[in-house]
Amino acid sequence: QVQLVESGGGLVQPGGSLTLSCAASRNIFSFNVMGWYRQPPGKERELVAAIQSGGSTRYADSVKGRFTISISRDNAKNTVYLQMNSLKPEDTAVYYCNAFWAGLNYWGQGTQVTVSS
Repeated sequence: QVQLVESGGGLVQPGGSLTLSCAASRNIFSFNVMGWYRQPPGKERELVAAIQSGGSTRYADSVKGRFTISISRDNAKNTVYLQMNSLKPEDTAVYYCNAFWAGLNYWGQGTQVTVSS
């Protein structure tokens, strides 16, 4: 079993920044892939960014150049981050952490990000 706990969401003005954190209950380097997804109001959940165990990353076109996914350099923290810059109102959504491990997908409970003036 894997538990994922997100934090760092909140209300921010357009153009602002937020950093989301996802703390995992096991060594994150054991995961095949970890990622961040989001679900805007009334829409389906979509991939925002993902990082593989080898370190390669991929991003949704809508966030390229603005968001960065990274893994804590402190192995004991077992944390994945999503640095979000130049936020736009269309980034408003519930953001979910995801881990793929042993053939199964695991999800956090989600954290709300609202971009509004």
